[in-house]
Amino acid sequence: MNATAVTQADHFIYFPGNYRWSAGMLGALSSAPYGGSDIAEIDRVGRRLRDRQGDDEAWFQVWREEGDVLRARGDAAEARGHRLTAASNNLRACLHYQMSDHFYQPKDDHAMAVYRESIVCFKKFAALTDRPRIEAVELPSRDGAFPAYFVHAENSTARRNPCVVRFGGFDTQKELQYLRGTPDLVRRGISCLLVDGPGQGESIRFRGMHIRHDFEIAGSAAIDYLTTRPDVDLDRVGIVAMSLGGYYSPRCAAMDKRYKAAVAWGATWDFHRTWVRRIEALKEAKLAVPAEHLLWVCGVRTYDEALKKLEGFRVDGIAQKVECPFLLMHGAEDAQVSNEDAQKAFDAIGSRDKTFKVFTADEGGAQHCQRDYLPPACEFLADWLEEKFK
Repeated sequence: MNATAVTQADHFIYFPGNYRWSAGMLGALSSAPYGGSDIAEIDRVGRRLRDRQGDDEAWFQVWREEGDVLRARGDAAEARGHRLTAASNNLRACLHYQMSDHFYQPKDDHAMAVYRESIVCFKKFAALTDRPRIEAVELPSRDGAFPAYFVHAENSTARRNPCVVRFGGFDTQKELQYLRGTPDLVRRGISCLLVDGPGQGESIRFRGMHIRHDFEIAGSAAIDYLTTRPDVDLDRVGIVAMSLGGYYSPRCAAMDKRYKAAVAWGATWDFHRTWVRRIEALKEAKLAVPAEHLLWVCGVRTYDEALKKLEGFRVDGIAQKVECPFLLMHGAEDAQVSNEDAQKAFDAIGSRDKTFKVFTADEGGAQHCQRDYLPPACEFLADWLEEKFK
């Protein structure tokens, strides 16, 4: 994206002319309502990076160092017996560490160490916070177990509560799914299962699970796990997946009818074709991560090999099999997925009960996955699920 187009955008641009870095900053800032960041802390990072735009090594170092500050503050608070202060600082440290890792390629020992720290911080937050109650769990499958967090419903006296299974997309993970409105869901009496599926988070970094088109391996493992819990109402289980989740969500709902509601938070139509176009014009592509991320997440060395692996990532032929209530949320000015592709994806959904919510620039949330104004999207999602689960 050229500098002129970015300058004229209808949302906050931290690094004019650099779509990827600006998108990353929006992703960090938008976590603030859910405890993941503070504007002053994000601005500390931004000021240090102001004269180093595009230097992903600098991005890695600065975010890591600022994460270290928060981690140390949390450790000091914990040592003094201030659990809640320790919890909040660890949650923000987790966000900083995951932002540090976000653009770093290759994923060497330095990146893996920082990512491990992010997991430690999130688990400390879960152990120290007063709410919500969070359990680290494992979801067995025939190809290995997927790491997950079970976040308990609140404000409910029911013995069994509805539950939403949440996945990220091409470049997000379960900790970030917590910071994308999970507290809004649990306050409404809906438990959440946050999962790293193939190609995501811990699953790819520490378990060698690369991206795969048959993502229902994780979607069905999640439901199988929920059947073991006496506190989940299996007649009210939904799935929410972000970004490339526009493929994952309808795929899982189509292949496993135990899902009673499905949300694609961000549209996908033909991910293979999207990457054909991106590779043809790599310098112009509006990417949220370095292009090398594609090779790493696929576990291949060349773009031709990666494209071969993406051939199955098409919504057409899958969407028509979705029968449960379905919601697609899309930004009207999404720079990564066109409105045309979003409409095609929605039109293909087979469910009789389906909703297409497009967030405009006037109301906010017009960017990819509403990173420019997150709360209205989280509220719309939570209210829609609450209605369907009634």
